[in-house]
Amino acid sequence: MIGYFTNDLAIKMLFRPYKAIYLGGRKLPFTPGLIPSNQERMAKRVSDTIMGSLLTPEELQNLARKLLETERIQAAIEWLLNLALDQVQGRNQEKAASVVANILHDLVGQSLPRVIKVLARREDFLEAQLNQLFDQVLLELRLTEPQAEQVADWILQSVIPPDVLRQIIVDFLTDRNIKVIDEGFRERTSGTYWVVANLFGVRNALTRLRTYCLDERESTNVRLDELIQSLGIRDRFKELLQNLSLQNLPVTTVRQLRKTMRDEIRLYLQDKGSDLLQDMSDSIDWNEVANLLLNRLRTSEAVASSLHPISYELALVLERYLEKDLESLVAQAIPILNIDQVIINRVKATSPADLEGAIQGIVKSELQAIVNLGGILGFVIGLLQVGLLLMR
Repeated sequence: MIGYFTNDLAIKMLFRPYKAIYLGGRKLPFTPGLIPSNQERMAKRVSDTIMGSLLTPEELQNLARKLLETERIQAAIEWLLNLALDQVQGRNQEKAASVVANILHDLVGQSLPRVIKVLARREDFLEAQLNQLFDQVLLELRLTEPQAEQVADWILQSVIPPDVLRQIIVDFLTDRNIKVIDEGFRERTSGTYWVVANLFGVRNALTRLRTYCLDERESTNVRLDELIQSLGIRDRFKELLQNLSLQNLPVTTVRQLRKTMRDEIRLYLQDKGSDLLQDMSDSIDWNEVANLLLNRLRTSEAVASSLHPISYELALVLERYLEKDLESLVAQAIPILNIDQVIINRVKATSPADLEGAIQGIVKSELQAIVNLGGILGFVIGLLQVGLLLMR
């Protein structure tokens, strides 16, 4: 009985009492129990044991390799990309749209003008694109019938109305021009026209026409308008505009026009392109553009189908980086994580009762075996003592 109960008492004194017991102002020995009184030192020994034998840098590297396998990294990256797309929905969309709008505004209003201003100095800047624009758009451009009618009306009403035509006639019929026309008419005609030219001439008729245009302005305008209507000038203009096309020009002329257009655009972008882009950037509602872009990204099948290959490629890049620098990364991570101090703090923060419960849960049967062994040894020694007494 003594061996049994002394072993049981010794094991209980490992954990109990949980707190120091004072008698007459003095602390009783063996209070608190062995483990509670040495809990801080035990925490340090546990930390040293784990970090020295279990969580060594080599073991942490092996653990990191298992955690950072390509499939796991790819799954994590794909999850992050999907999470980022989901975050632009709902209440976060306004914040995301604001960030994207600022980026687009800075890109178009600040960065892009500088890039274009530098690139526009090159002779081949946008050469292929502008040539394609000229060949596929401008070269094939023709006016439709309604467009030709509108342009013809604009020419007759704004460019050369009857009053302008009258002024052109007056400006043309100067004394010198009338003299040149009359002399040329006399010299270059023959037959009946020669007789008319030399007998009557055209000087008098042209002079009277000029005088009439100057003196009778309103009447002249009416006559010119009637003449335009009767001669069908509007229909002639419309037909001419409909048939107008760059394809009817000689090849060399078309090539020269294309080169001229390209050079003019390049010079314009070089001189005023930055101002144009900045003004355009200021006039655009970038928040609306950003919302449209985010909505399109969220519903785009191309974006959804590209997340998997993108995450795989990023995982491969990260894997190649980790293969080279994993050892140094783990060495840097150990002090940052401060695992040993975490273990110490966790053991110190655990109450003695919880420590007893944890240890008892692990080695309860072994501790009970020690108690039973004490009883057995005590019984055997008691028999030996009885035997010795009987023999004496």
